[in-house]
Amino acid sequence: MKSFVYNIFFVFFCIVLTKIQVCFADCDNLQDTCPSIPPNKQTIFINGLPCKNPANVTAQDFKTNELSNASPTDIFGASVKLVTAAEFPGLNTLGLSIGRIDIENDGLVNFHYHPRATEMIFVKKGVLIAGFIDTKNQVFQNVLKVGDVCVFPKGLFHYILNQGFEDAIVYSVFNSQNPGQVSIIPTTFDTTLESVDKLKKKLISFSASQVNNDILSS
Repeated sequence: MKSFVYNIFFVFFCIVLTKIQVCFADCDNLQDTCPSIPPNKQTIFINGLPCKNPANVTAQDFKTNELSNASPTDIFGASVKLVTAAEFPGLNTLGLSIGRIDIENDGLVNFHYHPRATEMIFVKKGVLIAGFIDTKNQVFQNVLKVGDVCVFPKGLFHYILNQGFEDAIVYSVFNSQNPGQVSIIPTTFDTTLESVDKLKKKLISFSASQVNNDILSS
């Protein structure tokens, strides 16, 4: 009898553990579509966004022009626009969000990470240095050109530097409808400019050393 009870308990434990693991990521949708209600019209608050009344769903819920224009540029010479299910209703429950990054010549997307998503970027315009740092403090850095795709793993600090001679445009996709973003915030404007300039030189130097190592190893 005890053995039977233990077996039942073990099976129950495994089921609960599996459900917990599943909920660590965006949950699968349980219906074909679920366009979100705009946040300013919500009357209940849940982990995610509630669905519109199916009778009010239209084709317009599944398209957006949010990425047609850049957002304002920050002090690093970059603008990052993140579009989630809150702005693009058709993304709700699909586990996706999108973004646009515009970087001025010699501009930098400062070190940041997304706690709930992996990011994949596509270079539409420009020549970039892009990289991320893993939990062993190892740097993985690449030079990206038009048409290149690069991935930044979930929860790891990453950055993008415009090394070309023109403004750059990058589009991104995230595997969460609300990836979040945690950035390194500078303390003062003056020290930021100085530290950013030093950081850019280090990134360019690291990129040059990588090229030399590739030539020597080939």
